[in-house]
Amino acid sequence: MSALSSSSSASPSAETFRSLCRSSPWRWETLRFTITWRAPSDQGLDTPPPLKAWLRRPAALRVEAADGTLLHSTTGNERSRDALYVSATRKSWLLAPRLVTPVYDHAGLVRRRPEADYGEAAFGDPRWSSMLDPVELAGNAPVSMGFPGANRVEVDDLAEETFAGRPALAATVTPNASYQPSAPGRPLVGGGRTRVVLDVGTAVCVSTAALDGPLRGAGHDLQILGVDEYLTDDYFRAAPPELTDVPRHVPWVVG
Repeated sequence: MSALSSSSSASPSAETFRSLCRSSPWRWETLRFTITWRAPSDQGLDTPPPLKAWLRRPAALRVEAADGTLLHSTTGNERSRDALYVSATRKSWLLAPRLVTPVYDHAGLVRRRPEADYGEAAFGDPRWSSMLDPVELAGNAPVSMGFPGANRVEVDDLAEETFAGRPALAATVTPNASYQPSAPGRPLVGGGRTRVVLDVGTAVCVSTAALDGPLRGAGHDLQILGVDEYLTDDYFRAAPPELTDVPRHVPWVVG
């Protein structure tokens, strides 16, 4: 049976792909993964070694180099919230996505996203947030009328695949004039056709590959290593706290 269909005879549609693109905030809380960014093929550059990351929503992130060198670590709680709430803007009072309920379709995917405080932790490249929550490929809700070019991207060549041992949904997408990247100036897909792969379980965009134009071959590969593991603040601190081995006798020096 298809991982996205209620019956074995049904096949995923473009709307299924778009609903999956909207679903990430409600499909996982913590993620452990590796990420590799690829340059265009004609540049002749070697693919850099992957980075390893641990992420706990909404803002805790740890990133290590391939050799284990710590590159970034934050619990997401260090920043003062005073200015956010004193400003009294509408965004100041939005709830986290996990605290609001979207409209689901028959397959349990998100058809319409409510207003919430969306956003994912990022390291260096703002496209981290876009790949972890690829809603920019679909928009918050279906378009009101299905005329040509109304959707953010056109979806073709849908196929159910396996990526890094996990069920995935792949498609070739082409952006329309209404396509707007979540990170201004840093789109998840190029101006031409791009092969996009979504992980079914998490709705994370695990791979992109530009198929034509000057960016041909550019993209990323994200390998999911763990989902919803128990990650405490200790994972996201630069230096773990010193813990006492309770069974071991601790001598007391009396002067």
